[in-house]
Amino acid sequence: MAKEALLEDLNSQQKEAILHSKGPLLVLAGAGSGKTRVITHKFAYLVRKKKYKPSSILTVTFTNKAANEMKERIGKFVDGDIKSSWIGTFHSQCNKILRREIKSLGYKSDFSIYDDDDQCSLIRHILRDFKIYEALYKGVASRISLLKASLISPEQFLSQGDGFSFDEKLGRVYLKYQDELKRCNALDFDDLIMQTVRLLEENPPVKQKYQDMFPYVLVDEFQDTNKSQYRLLQLLAGHKNICAVGDDDQSIYKFRGADISNILSFNKDYPDAKIIKLEQNYRSTQNILDVSGAVISKNPHRKAKTLWTDKGSGEKVFYCRLNTEEEEAKYIARIIKDLYLKDSYDYKDFALLYRINLQARALEDALRAEGIPYHVVSGISFYHRREIKDIISYLRLILNHDDNLSLRRVINSPHRGVGASTLSKIEQESKKNSTSLYAAIKSMLKSDSVAASLKEKLREFIKTIDAMSSANYKSAAEMLKDIAEKTGYLDDIEEERLQNIMELVSSAETLSVKDFSERVSLMATMDEDKKPGVSLMTLHSAKGLEFPVVFLVGLEEGILPYFKAMDDPHEMYEERRLFYVGMTRAKDMLCMTGVKKRRLYSKVQEQEPSRFLQDIPKDCCHWTEKAFRKPEAACKPLKPSAQKLSCAYVIGCRVKHPAWGVGVVRDCSGEGDDTKVTVNFPGIGLKRLAIKFVNLEKV
Repeated sequence: MAKEALLEDLNSQQKEAILHSKGPLLVLAGAGSGKTRVITHKFAYLVRKKKYKPSSILTVTFTNKAANEMKERIGKFVDGDIKSSWIGTFHSQCNKILRREIKSLGYKSDFSIYDDDDQCSLIRHILRDFKIYEALYKGVASRISLLKASLISPEQFLSQGDGFSFDEKLGRVYLKYQDELKRCNALDFDDLIMQTVRLLEENPPVKQKYQDMFPYVLVDEFQDTNKSQYRLLQLLAGHKNICAVGDDDQSIYKFRGADISNILSFNKDYPDAKIIKLEQNYRSTQNILDVSGAVISKNPHRKAKTLWTDKGSGEKVFYCRLNTEEEEAKYIARIIKDLYLKDSYDYKDFALLYRINLQARALEDALRAEGIPYHVVSGISFYHRREIKDIISYLRLILNHDDNLSLRRVINSPHRGVGASTLSKIEQESKKNSTSLYAAIKSMLKSDSVAASLKEKLREFIKTIDAMSSANYKSAAEMLKDIAEKTGYLDDIEEERLQNIMELVSSAETLSVKDFSERVSLMATMDEDKKPGVSLMTLHSAKGLEFPVVFLVGLEEGILPYFKAMDDPHEMYEERRLFYVGMTRAKDMLCMTGVKKRRLYSKVQEQEPSRFLQDIPKDCCHWTEKAFRKPEAACKPLKPSAQKLSCAYVIGCRVKHPAWGVGVVRDCSGEGDDTKVTVNFPGIGLKRLAIKFVNLEKV
C-alpha cells in the first residue's frame, strides 16, 4: 500500500507544528482543531524525513483507545511494523520500562498490576485490621491516589502530620498499603508512574539509557497530566526534544490530580520552547464557537485562543428554560423525535450531556415514553464483571504466587467451604513466617494441627494452581479454558456469566499468556462499544467525543456550576472549562436547557439560571421559556410503547409503496389491523400510513 502524503490538506499552523523538529514545542490545540492529526503526521515526518526509528519516538496518551487509533493512523504513513514502537498510555509505557528494570527497586519482574477494584479490596482489608471504619475505603483510596500523583511517599506524608489528626491514620494505612503491595509483588496504576520516576531519579545510568533510547518525546492531551506524569516526561526528555499537544481550556480532571499549571508554565520550564496555536476548528459552526469562546474567555490565567471555522455561521445556539426536570426531559425527547422523523438526523447523532448522574433518570423516562432508543455511557466495564475478575485473578495467581489479593478473591470461588475463619488461620500463618498466603497454605498442609477435611480442600486448590503454573500453554485462550474448567468455576454458573467467560476466552485466542496478562492488567477502563441510539453521559465522560446535535441539560446554579465549586475560584474556573468542553462537542446544533424547580436529593428546590449564561452573546443564541399545560389526555401516565417491540415493521427497515417507491420506516405504533407506520420516501417526504389500507412490501 502506498504511503499517504504527509503535508497535504494541512493548514499553515499544523504544518509549522509538524516541521518543527528540534527543541521543545508546545502546540495549543483548540477544540476540534485536529490535534491527533498533528501528532500522527509529526511522528511520520520524524521517521520519513528526519530518519528517526519508529521505536525511538516515545509517544504517550491517556487511553488505550486513543493509543490504538494513533497506531492505526501512523501505520498509514510509515513503512514496516509499528507494533513494537513505544506508542501507548503513560501506564503501558511505564509498565514496559519496569518489567525490564524493576529488580533494582526490590520487586520481581513478574509483578501483578492492581486496578481500582483491587486497590479498594486491599484498602478495606487494611481498614478492618486497623479497626478503622471500613466504609471510608473509597475516600482513602482516592487520597492515596492523589498523594502518589503528587509523588508523596507514605514516609513523606507521615512526616508532615501532627500525630493526632485523621491524616495520621491515613498515613499509617498508606504505609501498610504499600507494604502489602510489596509483599504481593504488586503495583497499582499510580505506582507504575511513581515507581518509574523513582527508578529514573535514583539510577542515573538507567535514566541515561532511556534518554538515549528516546531522542524524541510526543505527548497528547498534555493538559491532563499530573505532577508525577510531568516529572516522568522531564526525566525522559532530558535532551529537550519534546512536543506537548494540549488545550488548557479543556483541563477538567483536577479531581483526578491533573495539574493545569503543567501546560500554563511549560515555557517557564522550557524557556526556549516554541508555542504554536491551532485555532482553525473543523468540527463546529461559527455560532457554537462564538458562544463557547465568549464563555471560556472569562477565565483568567489561560492561553488565549480565537477559534474560527469555514463551516459558516450555522444554526443559532438554542436555550430554553422550563418549569421542572420532567418538562425539560419531555421537551428534549420531543425535539429529538421531531428531528428524527423529519429524517434530519439518526438517533445516534444526539447526545444528552449533564453534570451529575442523577439528572439521567428523568431523561431516560422521557426517552422511553417516546420509544426512543438510548444508552447511558457508564456502567460496569466488561473487565470489571465479577466472573471476569475471578478468572483473571486465577490467572494472576498462577503467574505470581505472591499475589495475596488474587488468592483471597479466588480461594473460595467457586465455593470450597473455605470461610473467613480458615482464611484467618492462613493469614496468621503467613504473618508468623513472613511468607505469602500461598506459601502459608503449603506450610499448613505439612502440619498435623490442621484438620484432615480442611487439608483436603486446600490440597486440591494448591494442586490445581501448581499444575497450571507448570503447564506450557500455547495461547492465553487455552489457559483461560483450563482455569474455567479445572477450578470448577463453570460447574454452577448462570448463562449470562458463562457467555461473558466464553467472550473472554475468545478474545485471547491469538495472544500469548504474557501478552494477554499485560493487556488486561493495563485495561483501567474499557472503551465502550458504540451502541445505537441517543447517548446519555456526564460532561466529564464527553471529552474527546463529538455529535451532530448536543443537549446541555441543567444549566442552573448548583448544577452547572456545581454547588461544591462555589467557594473556590479555581474550582469555578474548572466548572467553566467543563461547560466549554460540553459546548464544543456539538457539530451542527447546540441546545441548552434549565428549569425553575428541580428535585435534588429528595427535595424540590428553586433553581436560578447558571451564571455562565450571562456571558453568552445574545446575537448568537435564541432564548425562550416554556410553561407546559397538561392536556386532558396527559392525566394517563406515559408508558413505553410495547407495540413497537412486537410491530412487524421495525424502525429503520425499508419498505416499498406501490406509488411512492422505496422508503425507510421512521416510526411504528399499534398492532394487528391498527398498526400505523411513518415512512420517509425520498422526494415525497414523511407519510403516516395505516397498514390495513396500504399494501407495503418489505424490501
